[in-house]
Amino acid sequence: MKSIILNTVANLDSLGKKLMRAGIVIVFLWIGGLKFFTYEADGIVPFVANSPLMSFFYKTPSEYKNYTNKEGELIQKNHQWHTDNNTYAFANGLGILLIGIAFLVAIHYWAPMASMIGSLLVFILTIGTLSFLVTTPESWVPHLTDHQYGFPYLSGRGRLVLKDIVILGGSLITMSESAALYLKRNSEQK
Repeated sequence: MKSIILNTVANLDSLGKKLMRAGIVIVFLWIGGLKFFTYEADGIVPFVANSPLMSFFYKTPSEYKNYTNKEGELIQKNHQWHTDNNTYAFANGLGILLIGIAFLVAIHYWAPMASMIGSLLVFILTIGTLSFLVTTPESWVPHLTDHQYGFPYLSGRGRLVLKDIVILGGSLITMSESAALYLKRNSEQK
């Protein structure tokens, strides 16, 4: 019985790869789609505004703290600032990019080279997302009244970002799998 269970578990890698690919596709499609909604666009502002690689997308990134909407809150003055700041246009562009990448990762069986490129883009974007742990002060618990603040105390935003380490590893699996399929098909045609 033990041998049967161990052999079954030992052969789960194929299913694991399929689930990893499906997970990446679902996450990128869903989050990409959410980028078109105000609350999600507002939610990424601290990350983009504090990033030395992305803050140029916003007109006045240093002012974002004065115009923060909580999830589910819509203060018209803040919304107008975000419109003027390019928050929503940037989020829409990012949404299109994420949905496009999800599509590329999903077409693995039909276009493995394109899918490999999609996985490479997932890897690059995920490194960018993980960089927010360094660049975004809101990734860490602030010093208010508790003695537990700063590193290593991740805030809700920080915990959200840290989970991208799993996507980073997953993108290497899906990239490798697509490259292997491409090479296999290429060798069969010769």
